[in-house]
Amino acid sequence: MKIPSSIWTLLIGIVLTLASLWYGQNHGLLPTAASDEAVLVDGLFNSMMTVSVGIFLIVEGVLIYSVFKYRRRAGDNEDGPPVEGNVPLEILWTAIPAIIVIGISVYSFDVYNEIGGFDPHAVHEAPINQSSMNMPGAAFAQRAGTALAATLTDTPPSNAPNLNQEKSDEAMQDSATAAVRNADQIPQLRNAPGVGSVAPTLGSSPDKAGQPASLAVNVTGLQYAWIFTYPETGITTGELHVPIGREVQINMTANDVIHAFWVPEFRLKQDAIPGRQSEIRFTPNKVGDYALICAELCGPYHGAMRSQVVVESQENFDKWMQEQLVASHETLNQAVAVNPANLTPDEFLAPYTKEMGIQPEILHQVHK
Repeated sequence: MKIPSSIWTLLIGIVLTLASLWYGQNHGLLPTAASDEAVLVDGLFNSMMTVSVGIFLIVEGVLIYSVFKYRRRAGDNEDGPPVEGNVPLEILWTAIPAIIVIGISVYSFDVYNEIGGFDPHAVHEAPINQSSMNMPGAAFAQRAGTALAATLTDTPPSNAPNLNQEKSDEAMQDSATAAVRNADQIPQLRNAPGVGSVAPTLGSSPDKAGQPASLAVNVTGLQYAWIFTYPETGITTGELHVPIGREVQINMTANDVIHAFWVPEFRLKQDAIPGRQSEIRFTPNKVGDYALICAELCGPYHGAMRSQVVVESQENFDKWMQEQLVASHETLNQAVAVNPANLTPDEFLAPYTKEMGIQPEILHQVHK
């Protein structure tokens, strides 16, 4: 009994669909999902993997089948039959990829919007100066493209509030943050959402928009380290400690060049840009130590710019905070004990620099 080709096609389609669905959910290519936001990103990735595996199996299966089915037999020296085209088939293999791409695009935008990556009000309310309105279309498009790439280029003067300046001033009210950042040397640039030049914000879901996070941490990127300060506590550290189950708001900028805050297990990555105040939010849901990697080439030692994000229980986090506060207090007491007369740095170091043959004028110049 010969099975009709339509039945074979149906059976093969079912097998390929089941294989694609299984592998799309069991590929094991992603690291541990350690934040609430990771679930959304993983769902998108798994969907793309399912579609990709299905297309791969169909295309490669047809190729392998054709190689064996239509191979040249021994003694066959004739040319193959001329095939001029198949319009229905060409329409089919053009329409299906188009539908897939549109579907993935809509899904991607939905995920991006769910983690707060798109603010339509910011684009609609963006000021557009008169000179841009008078530009020809090509010139305006070129200018917009330039603005997208040149994130360090300020926008034309405007009467609108400078959001970056406001956020910078707020962060600089914390003495520990002010001691780390050189905001007085880097001007805070204005946002221009209409041309893509903005301070990035990512991770805040729409249901939490406008709500303060339960834990705020100021992060400063510099060559080649991450510095974390906890406002109103005076704590400064080289690794990030956060409690499990609490939303964390990272307010960050850079002192020198562009860096990128990336924790693979959180599925979130955000640039730290000089002159702009970036924000990233996440809610850790798994205890552990996770690598924090700079994902933007920032210099010759870029590969060594790594740190740790420690997710721990609320009890352990409170204990760590107390330890840091005690350590900071002891360090201050030691500094006062070593310099009881409150001497200036030049006066305090004078006996040591004299032994080293360093003149006070040179030390004063280096200090300045």
